[in-house]
Amino acid sequence: MIGRTISHYRIVEKLGGGGMGVVYEAEDTKLGRHVALKFLPEELARDPQALERFQREARAASALNHPGICTIYEIGDEQGQPFIAMELLEGQTLKRVISNNPLPTEQLLDYGIQISDALDAAHAKGILHRDIKPANLFITRRGQAKVLDFGLAKALDPVLKADAGSSTPTLSAEQHLTSPGTALGTVAYMSPEQVRGKELDARTDLFSFGVVLYEMATGVLPFRGDTSGVIFDGILNRPPTSPVRLNPEVPSELERIINKALEKDQDIRYQHASDLRADLKRLKRDTDTSKSASAASLDAAPPNIRRRYRKLVLVGSVLVLVLAAGFWLRTPFPPPRVLSTKQITNDTLPKGLVVSDGTRLYFTESVNGRSLLAQVSAAGGDIAEISTPFPYVGLDDVSPARSELLVTSYTGGGGMLSEAGGPLWTIPVPAGSPRRMDALIVEGAAWSRDGLQLAYVAAHDLYLAKWDGSQAHKLVTLDGFPSSPQFSPDSKHLRFSFISPDRSTISLWEIATDGSGRRALLPGWHHNAATCCGRWSSDGRYYFFQAYQDGQTDIWALEERAGILH
Repeated sequence: MIGRTISHYRIVEKLGGGGMGVVYEAEDTKLGRHVALKFLPEELARDPQALERFQREARAASALNHPGICTIYEIGDEQGQPFIAMELLEGQTLKRVISNNPLPTEQLLDYGIQISDALDAAHAKGILHRDIKPANLFITRRGQAKVLDFGLAKALDPVLKADAGSSTPTLSAEQHLTSPGTALGTVAYMSPEQVRGKELDARTDLFSFGVVLYEMATGVLPFRGDTSGVIFDGILNRPPTSPVRLNPEVPSELERIINKALEKDQDIRYQHASDLRADLKRLKRDTDTSKSASAASLDAAPPNIRRRYRKLVLVGSVLVLVLAAGFWLRTPFPPPRVLSTKQITNDTLPKGLVVSDGTRLYFTESVNGRSLLAQVSAAGGDIAEISTPFPYVGLDDVSPARSELLVTSYTGGGGMLSEAGGPLWTIPVPAGSPRRMDALIVEGAAWSRDGLQLAYVAAHDLYLAKWDGSQAHKLVTLDGFPSSPQFSPDSKHLRFSFISPDRSTISLWEIATDGSGRRALLPGWHHNAATCCGRWSSDGRYYFFQAYQDGQTDIWALEERAGILH
């Protein structure tokens, strides 16, 4: 597609894609501006339901003129391939902004006010979004929040039904699970009335937005589970864990706002987005006023008191830094120890690489000559196979958001990846359809902890790309074979295993993500013991790796000393 001209749009580069569309950056040759072109995949263009959803997205969003809603310029068709021309956004989805970490209250309130204002504008026009979740909310580089993907929108005003495509009945829970482009994770944002298949109104968007606010405040979902049934039960019957228990920094008023948005009874929930916006704005004002009052009390003090206070703060800050530096340099971290062990599985099947999201373990198993993907609770229990269409699969990583697995499919047997590698895929968890990661052929890959970058290996080369595999560029070409790339906790370096050209030795190496500073991590350590397969601890304090020597494989820990004076 790159370089082709569709209508009056010249395709510049691919931005990303999913089950319901592929998005490209394009230049509008008439107006000289850059836009985003979203194409419906060819196999879906013949599906009436998918085509209706695609067209509904364009019609619903184009009926709205608001800075918090992505602008639609045009809907067209090029030789039977439908496309939407829309505003080109630079930034990332709210899903990636959160990445399992609570947001600062000030940032949460800023995004929350903008999103609730956009929802108020949509509802005022009689348009119900029905799929509010972090993946459909975008944060630009300037901090502007945008609501995306009106593909499931429904018009509440009968006058608007013809224009907004709302003649389609409300989707049932099963359709949400199986429709192209929707993953199982979507159910976690459903309102109780959506789960029950009842008639919906604007309050269902406010419940879904309450789930988003909870996730922004705590870093986790209020209703979680390994199956859709468990999630549905939580949405319908169980109160979520108090946000302040998960994040003590959550103000009590914010907790009240979130709880009101998550009321299971529609009549007790927020009735209008404008009411929710007003409460968020009031909390932001009170928070800002409190900060201003603290500053004002100091400014109102006599000059000699202010000078004495600031001098005290300066001296105190220097003292704290000196003490911290001394402690950092003189006091090593306590060495890691194995305090206890627990057997998690007992099916006796050979297993491959194990990755964990903190609550579940994911791994491959060799069964009757095939390599299958499986999972088990970190607390132990029954092993559950993760269905894939691949006869042989290699597991690479789990996403920082704990919502996807990164896997490689291959055709060779024997439970080993072929040297040529295989296509890279993402698989939604706990369930969903695999999605091809661009056209990449890899022999190992990993995401960065912030979820923005992807590193992968192909033959002698180490590559970096965006999280979805797009915009890949070669980082380094080696005379041997790199494998098992891993990002440092700050995403500024990569460490990888390096197999020598004659395959006689294997060692650990490091390189900066800008391509500089390539070096052996442990030159000459233990008389060149074979070292490989390293990973950082969750707190970044230690780097664990395997070392093979004298017929024995041990696990070692390398203490990271990235202090302020290092």
